[in-house]
Amino acid sequence: MERLYTRQLDISYDDRLIVEQLNLVVPAGKITALVGANGSGKSTILKTMARIMKPKGGGVFLDGKVIHEQSTKEVAKQLAILPQNPVAPDGLTVQELVGYGRFPHQKGFGSLSKSDKEIIEWAITVTGMTAFASRPVDQLSGGQRQRAWIAMALAQQTDILFLDEPTTFLDMAHQLEVLKLLQKLNEEENRTIIMVVHDLNHATRYAQHMVAIKSGKVAGEGTPEQVMTKDVLREVFGIEADIIYDPRTGVPLCLPFELSAEGKAAAEPVREPAQPARRQQLIGAAG
Repeated sequence: MERLYTRQLDISYDDRLIVEQLNLVVPAGKITALVGANGSGKSTILKTMARIMKPKGGGVFLDGKVIHEQSTKEVAKQLAILPQNPVAPDGLTVQELVGYGRFPHQKGFGSLSKSDKEIIEWAITVTGMTAFASRPVDQLSGGQRQRAWIAMALAQQTDILFLDEPTTFLDMAHQLEVLKLLQKLNEEENRTIIMVVHDLNHATRYAQHMVAIKSGKVAGEGTPEQVMTKDVLREVFGIEADIIYDPRTGVPLCLPFELSAEGKAAAEPVREPAQPARRQQLIGAAG
């Protein structure tokens, strides 16, 4: 039985329906990348599956139970989420931040147990943050901050990890740093990872499963080879692209070279209709 899936999921903002009748299965033990153009609904889907947003209809199911009917603390023992651009309070150290990951497992306002401290130390070690454990989070580089937040999520000891564009605003070196860490967690810790990815080539390199979203609906789903096709790129992103294959890994990579006909139509500026009477008046004034 699938661990995490949606069934006829509807999501709306106020009265505007963003996602309609979404049926999506997340493969256990794999990295799944949600891709799509800006405003396609991919982050909205991620937030709803992670129980941050409440659906308008249908449901998100975790181990056969509706996730939005379970308590926050119980869900936090099973999945963790790293939102876009999280901000830590000034002066909070890496160790203190990671310690917050143990909150779902504590009773009342109890202090950290020996087991909690061991898990915190493990999370800091596995993310390569040992040398920065006592340093304030706001004094770290972008990549180091992301690793600190991932360490906090790992300290929750969940099998499922959600990330909303984890490489946003990072330079290329820090992007690789974060993505390779996620790959390591998937391969060595067997974590199920679901992430919204902006860069298509990052998605094919680091995810085993991809879901292309257009206007809140699935436009393509499967392996990178099944999703990274000219037809899907044309439909979802409005681009024409060449597909080449990475000589190191064999995965498909995207080389866009122009807008598709649909992409050009979407990008065409709206032109105001001519106003003959006003134009004639201005000509007369000029004469």
